[in-house]
This record gives sequence, C-alpha cells and structure tokens, in this order.
Amino acid sequence: MHTPLVKLQAVGKSYTLGKVDVTALREVTLTVDAGEFVALSGASGSGKTTLLNLIGCIDKPTAGNVQVAGVDVTHISLPALANIRSRKIGFIFQTFNLIPVLSAFENVEYPLLFAGPGRTQRQERVRQWLKHVGLENQARQRPDQLSGGQRQRVAIARAMVTQPDLVLADEPTANLDSDTASQILDLMSQINRETGTTFLFATHDPQITDRASRQIHLRDGQIANDMILTEPPRRVANAH
Repeated sequence: MHTPLVKLQAVGKSYTLGKVDVTALREVTLTVDAGEFVALSGASGSGKTTLLNLIGCIDKPTAGNVQVAGVDVTHISLPALANIRSRKIGFIFQTFNLIPVLSAFENVEYPLLFAGPGRTQRQERVRQWLKHVGLENQARQRPDQLSGGQRQRVAIARAMVTQPDLVLADEPTANLDSDTASQILDLMSQINRETGTTFLFATHDPQITDRASRQIHLRDGQIANDMILTEPPRRVANAH
C-alpha cells in the first residue's frame, strides 16, 4: 500500500499570547509524496512557517495527527523527534543559520558529527556535497568570507549531507538578489531531480512557485488551494 512521505490529518495549532488564544492552523489535511517539489504560499501569518515546523518535528500540533516518513510524530518524545529530524529531514533557512566560527567544510560536516558515519566516510561525503554545490574551492572559508549565494549553497550542502528524505526550506531566497535566487533554485531543482529528495518550501517568491511541481496556498491557517503542476521526478537509485 502506498505510504506518503508526509501525512497530516485535521491538524490544528494554537498558541496562547498573554490572555489571547491565537489559531495558526485549522483542520489542515494533506499528503506529500516522495520526490515532490512543493511550494507553500500565502500571506504573512497564513500559517506557512507553523506548518513547516510541525512537519519538521520542531513543534507539535494541538489537534490532529502528523506522520513523517511513516512515523506518527504527534505524541512521541522530544528526544525521539530530534532523532527523526537528524536522520530524515534537512533544513534551509532564510538567514542561512551557518556557524560563524566554522569553515564551509565544518558547517556541512557538523550534522554528521552526532549520528553520522566514521571520519573518512564523513569527510568524503562533505567533499562530494561541496563539489555538488560548486564550492569545493571555498571549503576552508568562513561564512563572513562568502557571498550570500555561496552561504546558501553551504546551507544546501549541509541539508543534503545527511541524506534526508525531506528538505524543508523557509523563505530560502528572501535574502538573495533575483539572479542569485534563480541560480539557487536551479540547484535545488537539480538535486530534487537527481536524488528524488522531497523539497517543501514556505515562500512568497514567484520564482519558487513557478518551478514547483505543486503549489499549496494557505489562507488564515487553512488550505485555500492545492494544485498539482507537474509530476514529481522518479528517484534515481543510489543518487545520494
């Protein structure tokens, strides 16, 4: 039987701010399959980042059920959530979130230090991904020695080095000029095609929605529209 990579059933999320309850998501039901390149669009406050946080096992819903990579993550412990994040999910952020005192190589290597392979295999994997994103010659440079586009390439390599099933990208082009953003999106689209890794974006950028295989539009914490634009690519065996 077909099992989607991500499955949400009647998911809600509310926060208490002072004496006021704020509803971020209401009755969200959706599935995402392996290999999709999905854009979550919607105005600020529509629930995009909250939805990413639930799928990324950073937060838990106040209603409904969340499954990621075949695991029901709705009620499991925080250590178990951290384990799923480290093994199954890569993250790319608007502000890159690189460690300033570490080189590009060390930033990419960092997530492998906790649950990754031995040193030789770990470093070879880092070299392969830095080459894949076009930064093999910048491996020893720190983030402040790199351009914004180069820093986002480091972040992409860091997200992919753990061989995740899913990459979550929150406004990954917001701090880039349009030409650099286009190059970064071309790179992520190429990785999606070559590896079959699922990409899920929260974005306002029409460049992302134009490239997406599917667009999910959120309004006031609910899915207003869900459009399949193109078929997802077939996964290439051993592409990682």
